[in-house]
Amino acid sequence: MQEAARGDLIVLGRVVAAHGIRGEVVLKSFAGEPEAIAAYGPLQVVGSGRHIVIAALRPAKAGFIARLEGVNDRNAAEALKGAELAVARNRLPEAGEEEYYHADLVGLEVRLTTGERIGAVGSMENYGAGDLVAVRLETSGREVLLPFDRASVPVVDVAGGFLVVDPPEGLLEP
Repeated sequence: MQEAARGDLIVLGRVVAAHGIRGEVVLKSFAGEPEAIAAYGPLQVVGSGRHIVIAALRPAKAGFIARLEGVNDRNAAEALKGAELAVARNRLPEAGEEEYYHADLVGLEVRLTTGERIGAVGSMENYGAGDLVAVRLETSGREVLLPFDRASVPVVDVAGGFLVVDPPEGLLEP
């Protein structure tokens, strides 16, 4: 699940664009099962205090086309472009074994397999080919991306506050 924390909120989706003239929007879902975003009930528009209910959802090339309650024309839909839609953390199920909410990973210390601390998780990204962990390096402040898989991230210890990475040779070089 791709989401980011905003206090006790977990972002489950983002309005990408308006669609058509009747107020529909293109919606990118970060839920583990993307279509499940509609099942969470009212979603908070981060930063506004406003709540949105997804009245209808259908698959589309860029995610989903969503009809939102109270959004009835293109102008209202365009006003939501870029809006992040979130739920309170306590409305989400517990993560299973070997499952993580991205919000729990952001900020964790990052160590090499040798135990050397190299930085912290700055964000979790997904550009379509799988999850990536963005590591902000302590020495340079530069950010590097690693696949979030067993080969590149063999250890995740949320309770301990760290993860262990095994980056490809040369990735950490200036």
